[in-house]
Amino acid sequence: MGRTSDASERLMTAALDLMWEESYGAVSIDDICQRAKVKKGSFYYFFPSKSDLAVAALERSSQAQKTVWDDQFSTARPPLERMRARCDYTYRKQADIKARTGKVLGCPLCSVGSEICNQDERIRLKIQQILARNSKYWESAIRDAQIAGLIGAGDPAAKARCVLAYYEGMITQARIHNDAEMLRDLGDQVLAHLHAKCPEAQVA
Repeated sequence: MGRTSDASERLMTAALDLMWEESYGAVSIDDICQRAKVKKGSFYYFFPSKSDLAVAALERSSQAQKTVWDDQFSTARPPLERMRARCDYTYRKQADIKARTGKVLGCPLCSVGSEICNQDERIRLKIQQILARNSKYWESAIRDAQIAGLIGAGDPAAKARCVLAYYEGMITQARIHNDAEMLRDLGDQVLAHLHAKCPEAQVA
């Protein structure tokens, strides 16, 4: 049997990396093919357009991150610790990227989404779908924290949307200022935003 081609995976990786590092509009199909080391003809074999590639790359990235989200928001962790785990991971990731590239790149979903949402409906809907899935993790942790008396009453879904907007906003601020240290105490900031009651066991 012949060797299975990994060209489509390389194209998706290259596309997401370039869109994150630069912007969707600044990146051409030629740029993506060059980064992926794939011939342009092969690109069109797998993807009809750059938009189709972007949608596939975003979904692939989301699925690859699912294990990370599942671990961070595992019900084996106390609910406030789940949110801290996500925030600590975010700080470490952005700090590592800054150390390697000299840039804080922020969240690829928000970076691409804010740029292209009024131009490409399919990309907008895909990012909206992924953010909605991510919000469910926060919602579950908030609901469990409410049951434990650590967060006040209220619609956990609405609280999750609000805290996700705060979380993503702080990441965007770090990108604007090119300063990952703005995220060092992101967990504290998020829990303060939720007016969470943090027992010593939760904040240790």
